[in-house]
Amino acid sequence: MKKNNSESDGLMNTIIGKDTVINGTLDIKGALRVDGTVKGKINCSDCVTVGSTGIVEAEIEAESAIIAGRMLGNVVTTETIELQAKCEMEGDLKTKSLVIEQGAVFCGACNMKDTRPNLGFLAPEKETEKVSSDEDSKF
Repeated sequence: MKKNNSESDGLMNTIIGKDTVINGTLDIKGALRVDGTVKGKINCSDCVTVGSTGIVEAEIEAESAIIAGRMLGNVVTTETIELQAKCEMEGDLKTKSLVIEQGAVFCGACNMKDTRPNLGFLAPEKETEKVSSDEDSKF
């Protein structure tokens, strides 16, 4: 069954040019590339890319983000964040996967979902609790 172009599930790409300045909230379906300046908030259903000439002073919520320019604000993604070699990132990150290239400048905190590692040699919590309660009953 063929879909209409208007029902293309938000695959439209949006580009904010080098000399463009936008103030406010952007709600984007599809990918976004910022080569200009954005101040405010960005909500994106796909990937937000801040190009090397891009300046973003905003909170970003997206599926993924690639930062190559200057970013001031927090970034929350459901998948990945990539800080490229010449980027300047000031703000907190929350993501599943993080890549920071050599040369990137990052000032902030990072919180990665599912951060508890499963290394295979640590005892499960329930067994640990059971051992400590058995030891307590001996005293």
